[in-house]
Amino acid sequence: MSENTNPLLGHFRDQIISASSQNQKINISGGSTKNWLGDISHGEILSTTKYAGILDYDPEELVITVCSGTSLKEVEEALEQKNQYFPFDPPHFGSSATVGGMIAAGLAGPGRGIYGGLRDYVLGAKIMDGRGDILSFGGKVIKNVAGYDVSRLMPGSLGTLSLLLDVSIKVLPKPVSTQTLTFEMSQEKAIQQMNYWASQPLSLSATTWVGDNIHGTLWIRLAGAKAAIQSSQDKMINEFGGQLIDSKEAQIFWQSIKEQTHTFFPKETTEDLWRFSINPISPPFNLQGKFCMEWLGGQRWYKGELTIEQAQALAAKHGGHATLFKGSKRPHHSVFTSLEQNALTAPLKQVQDRLRLAFDPHHVFQTGRMP
Repeated sequence: MSENTNPLLGHFRDQIISASSQNQKINISGGSTKNWLGDISHGEILSTTKYAGILDYDPEELVITVCSGTSLKEVEEALEQKNQYFPFDPPHFGSSATVGGMIAAGLAGPGRGIYGGLRDYVLGAKIMDGRGDILSFGGKVIKNVAGYDVSRLMPGSLGTLSLLLDVSIKVLPKPVSTQTLTFEMSQEKAIQQMNYWASQPLSLSATTWVGDNIHGTLWIRLAGAKAAIQSSQDKMINEFGGQLIDSKEAQIFWQSIKEQTHTFFPKETTEDLWRFSINPISPPFNLQGKFCMEWLGGQRWYKGELTIEQAQALAAKHGGHATLFKGSKRPHHSVFTSLEQNALTAPLKQVQDRLRLAFDPHHVFQTGRMP
């Protein structure tokens, strides 16, 4: 169905234009599995769930193009049939997760530390701006340099820049084999060892460490050809005497980290969960409590009491930023790492404002979810 005859696109356009004329906001919603992420949003709901379907999938070219309201589970099942996958391990946080929500949230799981983030795999996008106009950026090939790479602005924008309609995403073949190893070691040793192994010709595909400052367990996932995995695990076990983990147990563990169902992660928002994105080789934080480290130490979760000022200072000390991902303070202090708070990135604030003005001149999508 073409753009001109698809009634859903006409409905989206009418809703956006109506909101613009009445100085109202549009709150884009898909499967609502990540609607807690970001600041509290306001505005009339625009649901994308009926705008669904796989538009094009070329396994030989490793590219899939889908509508934003398409079930993420459906897309991953289609990839599974061709023995392909999203290597950045996008979390669902619920059975109704959509591809649009995956892009808007911009989150990635354990594989991100080795394979790169979601943004690295977005090749092109079709959007509807704040005027109701349909715009296309990028394409379905990796080496596409026509125009501005606006499609990569969509990941992490939380629906505050434009309405995502379609997206083309690069995929990868699934590894022939996987193996998980565990090692008992301190947080400091785990940071050193993860980054040392990452510098070696080993078959790493994910790393996670869970524990406190002194005691903890490092989980290493290997992926690739069986011979390469065997060589890697022999080297690592000979060095540290690690333990091989049963494939079913390993699958449960990595799924629990990706979906944050592991016992480390709080089930309710009454307990604070802080996310630190910092230099991977930064030393352990001098804090009491439990930690979970991913991405070779570049993403660190801390479960405990901190003030926003303490978290910001700690993150800045290690060359990164912090976010109160979940917690009791979240309704009042959620996204607090806006560009305005960092003088070093003040020029980017001007770029951000100009982009928002270009794509959303009437502030239709400025729901308050992002600063």
